[in-house]
Order: sequence, then C-alpha cells, then structure tokens
Amino acid sequence: MDSRPLLFHEYTVYYVKEGAKLSKHEMIEKRTEEFLIPIVEQEGIEIYDVEYLKEGTIWYLRVYLMKPDGITIQDCEKVSRAMSEILDVEDYIEEAYVFEVSSPGLGRTLKKDKHLAMSVGEEVEIRTYKAINKQKEFIGILEDFDKEKIVINIENDTVEFLRADIALIRLALDF
Repeated sequence: MDSRPLLFHEYTVYYVKEGAKLSKHEMIEKRTEEFLIPIVEQEGIEIYDVEYLKEGTIWYLRVYLMKPDGITIQDCEKVSRAMSEILDVEDYIEEAYVFEVSSPGLGRTLKKDKHLAMSVGEEVEIRTYKAINKQKEFIGILEDFDKEKIVINIENDTVEFLRADIALIRLALDF
C-alpha cells in the first residue's frame, strides 16, 4: 500500500476537442495546467504555455510562465517545487521525463489565439512549410488573425497566410 498522502482525489477526465478525444500529450498538458492554476494564481503569475514533447529520446514537460513585471528565477523555483510535489503524488505521466519551468523568452512562439491577441502590433517572424514566392521566412507586423489566417504587414504591404501553411510564428528578435 502506498503511504504517501493524497493531495487530490483521483478522477478520470475526458476532454473533447471539436468532437474528438485529445491526444495523450494534450491530456498531459491539460491536466498539468489544471494543477498549475492554483499555484500560479497565488503568486500573481500567468501560465503562458504547457508543452509535453519528445526531443530525441527524452520526454520534456515544460511550463512557461509570465507576469507583467517579468518572471524571476525565484518565481520559477516556487512553481517548480510546488508542481514537482504534485507530479510525484499524482504520477499521471507514464514515461520518464524532464520537468522544466521558465519564462517563454523574447522570441516566444505564438501558439494560441491568446498569444496572438497579446502580440497584435508587434513584429513577428513566420516560417511556412512550403516556399511562397521562393521564400519560407517572413518578418512583419502582426495586424490581425482568425481561425483560418494570420495577417501581417511587410514594408507597408498586407500579406495573408493560411494558418495551415504556417510551420512557426513567433515574436521577431531585433539585434
């Protein structure tokens, strides 16, 4: 019998996304986010993103945090310690993995609509799967977006990209 104290009641939750069950990694991300919410709210921190992915042979559970005055290493440490305890008790991830907590960084990826909404008016970099006019990388000001497309301004020219054609969109880094 396991002698560890139970912090949460065990339950099974099924998530539905547009009529289909979520993938295993989406379920892990969603469950992680649910456990994180009370931790970050008491610290005045917002969850930017949670991702569970494999790089080479290693699985990573990454949590990206943000707050108006910036994330500190102490913020990351507090969240990491609290979440690590939950991960140990709940043990809902089968594979061995590395758990990381950080800020999303300056060149952050814009994966969700909330990320795009926060970045309207900012300079972004778009990489496409296939070349468009012999080019796969574009930099411009994010003007608008919806479910199907992203609109940026490149040197006073409005350019639309279908979301399905975009491999990556992130904030552009100027050096």
